[in-house]
Amino acid sequence: MTAIDAFDIVFFGGTGDLALRKLLPALYHQDQDGNLPAQGRIICLGRSPSDTAGYVEKAHAKAKEYLGSHYNENDWTKFASRIEYLKVDAHTEADFVALAETLNKFPGRERVFYLSTAPDFFAPIAKNLAAQGLNEGNSRVVLEKPLGHDLESSNKINDEVGEYFTEKQIYRIDHYLGKEPVLNLIALRFANTLLEPLWRREWIRDVQITVTEQVGVETRADFYDKTGALRDMVQNHLLQLLTIVAMEPPASIDADAVRDEKLKVLRALKPLSVDDVKTKVVRGQYRAGAVAGKPVIGYQDEPGVPAGSKAETFVALKAEIETWRWAGVPFFLRTGKRLSERLAQIVINFREAPTSIFGKNLGQPNRLVIELQPDESVRLYLLAKEPGNQTRLRQVYLDLDFKETFATRSPEAYERLLMDVIRGDLSLFVRRDEQQAAWRWVEPIIESWETSPEGPKTYTAGTWGPAASSALLSRDGLCWYEEA
Repeated sequence: MTAIDAFDIVFFGGTGDLALRKLLPALYHQDQDGNLPAQGRIICLGRSPSDTAGYVEKAHAKAKEYLGSHYNENDWTKFASRIEYLKVDAHTEADFVALAETLNKFPGRERVFYLSTAPDFFAPIAKNLAAQGLNEGNSRVVLEKPLGHDLESSNKINDEVGEYFTEKQIYRIDHYLGKEPVLNLIALRFANTLLEPLWRREWIRDVQITVTEQVGVETRADFYDKTGALRDMVQNHLLQLLTIVAMEPPASIDADAVRDEKLKVLRALKPLSVDDVKTKVVRGQYRAGAVAGKPVIGYQDEPGVPAGSKAETFVALKAEIETWRWAGVPFFLRTGKRLSERLAQIVINFREAPTSIFGKNLGQPNRLVIELQPDESVRLYLLAKEPGNQTRLRQVYLDLDFKETFATRSPEAYERLLMDVIRGDLSLFVRRDEQQAAWRWVEPIIESWETSPEGPKTYTAGTWGPAASSALLSRDGLCWYEEA
């Protein structure tokens, strides 16, 4: 692991929700754990006129809210001494001159520019950074999603940023790749011999990847209605999780070795035809219902949603990987808003024994369940005999519970990823060709929906989505994990 002597991390969009709710608390935790060197500065940028004291006061209020029991006043005071605030407009060259003066007070440091802004600002920010020579040396730029709304717009953004920063300097962030259970899946697969002989079509029946939310669109209606669940979640988060499950063992843990294997998975995804989209993809939109015992309105009634909107708030689909390891194994991906639970989970269902000496109806005998949220755990389910005179089998599990197994606090995904950027480790960041392959695979779905007169199927808020989602699996004689 590369040692860090000194760094400057610059947050564009420093007054925004992501910076205040996730990024600053992530660095606070790392400082609290003693992982940030004393010579590290955090420079937050925004368009609002303010001084550093005013900004820190605002950040302090948010920190107390989001850090909860981890907040310590002395630790915060020490951490806040790192923070500086500058008013910077992405289109104002003079603002970047002032930024350069601030950064050049300490030359030779690791420099990270985190673009927590709308993608429309990525190009002017990159151009203005380059005009001040801030793209040189140990400089890196972090790009938040969404990077475009299709392959063409994604390529345009990448081309514009790539004019000023090399591919090795560009960190396309997907925070799901920084979650501890995902990292542990990589460790389980490639540091142990137990699972590898079973990690193939002969022994795995199906794979289910689910990321669901109880919340609706909240204040993001304008963004979400133009984006939808497919672009917002499937094209990036879910397909990235799929690559971690399905990739071949890389030659090493080096960034490009890992990302080469992930790219092979994306390129091996079976293309979807127009007919495939009709039978293998389900899109839905929530209507009024109840979530966690409280009534909620439907998507069409959310403030800012245009009348008759066809934006999907739910997607379920069947993907297939055309390789020797995975041929014939269905991968089911599902995401949505206003569903029954907040959940992020990967379920590996193994095949049943060829014959049973214990009778029928034993249920799914073996499965591996990796839970990413709300709790973090890895569970291997097995059948075992209940104590007693009769032979009764019951499902039990071997549990890797991170809170109980490891005494240390489990870091949030953004903590790991921010430290990786500062160290210059690209392993958990998305390479451009990965992103292109993902867009190519989802584009037939987008095009099919845009030309279809049918809109999304409605589902009651607080359920698990449209009935067609269950029917998608039932055609293969399967069901979702919570229905088993």
